[in-house]
Amino acid sequence: MDTPSQIAYTAVENGALLLSLSGPWRSADRLPDIEDMKVKVYASGEVRKVLLEDGGITAWDSGLPIYLVKVKEWCDKEGVELDVSGLPEGARGLLRLATAVPEREGARREAVKKPFLERVGEFVMQSGQSSKGTLTFLGETVTAAGAFLRGRAQYLKADLFLYIQEAGANALGIVTLISFLVGIIIAFIGAVQLALFGATIYTADLVGVAMVRALGPIMTGIVLAGRTGASYAAQLGTMQVNEEIDALRTLGISPMEFLVMPRMIALILMTPLLCLYADLMGILGGALVGIGMFDITPAEYFYQTKTAIPMRHVWVGLFQGAVYGVLIAVAGCMKGMQCGRSAWEVGSAATSAVVTSITWIILWCAILTMLFNQLGI
Repeated sequence: MDTPSQIAYTAVENGALLLSLSGPWRSADRLPDIEDMKVKVYASGEVRKVLLEDGGITAWDSGLPIYLVKVKEWCDKEGVELDVSGLPEGARGLLRLATAVPEREGARREAVKKPFLERVGEFVMQSGQSSKGTLTFLGETVTAAGAFLRGRAQYLKADLFLYIQEAGANALGIVTLISFLVGIIIAFIGAVQLALFGATIYTADLVGVAMVRALGPIMTGIVLAGRTGASYAAQLGTMQVNEEIDALRTLGISPMEFLVMPRMIALILMTPLLCLYADLMGILGGALVGIGMFDITPAEYFYQTKTAIPMRHVWVGLFQGAVYGVLIAVAGCMKGMQCGRSAWEVGSAATSAVVTSITWIILWCAILTMLFNQLGI
């Protein structure tokens, strides 16, 4: 195991101070602080020259040249001569390269804490710009939707069917797993409590109503937000980076009609259908618990489920699924179209699309729940 990075200080004749470096000098290691060297130099009295030598350096990478640059900057500032002839040739060469061109004035950014009012003003301006971008995208979406409904939108039907398959059939696996497990969890939690009152039969009511009215659409929306919404943002963001969207505009093709509308329509169409499928999987998961663990017969369980779920609950769930589909499609496509021109921005757009979609889903779930409650639906 390597010993820690060390510096041995030795005063030599003619006002010189010898610094002998030993141990590993890698950026991942804990390197000596430049302030310690300054203290040693000041404690040695009047020092006119600093000599650096290899006193047993076992390994080094960029950490050594970085330290040498700091030493040279201090020596130049204090008017002290620096001699690095005793160091490895590679380190001396990197030091020469690092100091060959003077640092441009103002190149280093100093962290300055801005006044509170200035930070508030910047936040308000950024919020205004974000709101403006959102409203602009929504306006362009409405225009593109109008062109689509009139049959004048520029898009490929093959692309639309491909997006329908990706948003619908390809998502069945993960929707099945999540919904089935959620149904099992709700049934088990509810049945344990209902068993205290001898009312385990009402587990079917609990699972059925919860899945159809709320949990089916919510879980489907969250799954699609992480799967399809993020995919849309990454795809469109990559096209933005590769200037493919600019190329479409140059050719006179609307990116909103060609790229965004097929994706949005596919997701909006598939989300309610996936919600119905999620409801079924959740009910089957609840049935597994109720029938397998609490001695409810299959006929009793499914009859109780049928009795507990009138069609208005189904329509409420489908409406919520359609709303969540719109929210996910808007968030994913908007973040992708607003993406910057770097790979980092693509990842940021995908992350932002997921966070925005889930936030909107939860918000609108609360709004719709209160609205339906007030309407008595």
